[in-house]
Amino acid sequence: MADLAAPMSAPRAASATWRSVANGLRLRYFGTPLNAAITLVCLYVLYKILPPILGWAMFDAHWTGTAAQCREARSGACWAFIDEKFWFAVFGLYPYELRWRPATMLSLFTVMVGLSLFRRLWSKNLIYAWLAASALMFMLMDGTFFGIEIFGTQVPTRLWGGLTVTVFIAVFGLATGYPLAILLALGRRSHMPVVKWFCVAVIECVRGVPLVTIIFMAAIMLPLFLPSGMTIDRLFRIQFAYTIFSAAYLAEVVRGGLQGLGRGQYEAAESLGLNYAQKMRLIVLPQALKMTIPAQVNTFIGLFKDTTLVVIVGIFDFFTTLRAALGDPNWMGFPNEAYVFAALTYFILCFGMSKYSQRLERDLSPETRR
Repeated sequence: MADLAAPMSAPRAASATWRSVANGLRLRYFGTPLNAAITLVCLYVLYKILPPILGWAMFDAHWTGTAAQCREARSGACWAFIDEKFWFAVFGLYPYELRWRPATMLSLFTVMVGLSLFRRLWSKNLIYAWLAASALMFMLMDGTFFGIEIFGTQVPTRLWGGLTVTVFIAVFGLATGYPLAILLALGRRSHMPVVKWFCVAVIECVRGVPLVTIIFMAAIMLPLFLPSGMTIDRLFRIQFAYTIFSAAYLAEVVRGGLQGLGRGQYEAAESLGLNYAQKMRLIVLPQALKMTIPAQVNTFIGLFKDTTLVVIVGIFDFFTTLRAALGDPNWMGFPNEAYVFAALTYFILCFGMSKYSQRLERDLSPETRR
């Protein structure tokens, strides 16, 4: 009898599970008249907008072919345009025969980001690896090391563009701005008046003006104040402006975390006989930074999207390069495809940052930490 009863238990368990799921969905979406009304309105909106969107983007779309074939069809998206301009959007005006260099740079960057996602690898060695990789990535893009050709012909920064420039400005700007933000946040809470008011002045002055203004000042006004004969590359001036701007905003986020800590944490650290640097490095900052992970990522995402503003000084980032591709006489008339592709790219990158921050916040939570 036991052998005959065992096979019947699995279908019954599955049926019970489905009934439980269906009951949960019914209670969640139709549990009250208001929830039912909202659910029906949402379903109606999806019914009206999803079919035409899917028809344009997938079922009637042209994935290959020429611009003439797309125009003759007069229906559906022309993703052949993206296929034709993809590498231009990634590398910009970088010389075609040397594109292996930015491609290697992006590959190296991807590897370093992948390694940095694992908390078990967080150590001084990872910082040293990032410093070495950053120097190598710059040499790959530039081709030289202090004027000595290493990877072939030097490519001036005015030919850099596309996704490589977006990565260069966003990643290195945020990476260099983050430690500066911590110093500014600590300085703003310092008991030394000179240090405190200097940090307050820097933060408030930078936050008081839009990023466009700072970029314009770095690109146009800063060269006027440099000594005669001294020049700084335009891209690095923009990088400096972006670093200062990101540091000012992140400093306030970090300061919020420092203020959120209870006084007992500071007193406990002092009772252990730790000096100021040890107290901040071992006790205060780890907790303050962990508390502000959502706000930090929110600032990261905003600053990442602000890289598109560098177009005002003639630097072509990913979005601007894609818009420039629309000017090709052979492929004119496909702006929707370009903007949808750009939106998807930014969404994937920003959504990836958001999801990783949620995972990091969950892993660092005392309730889930082993």
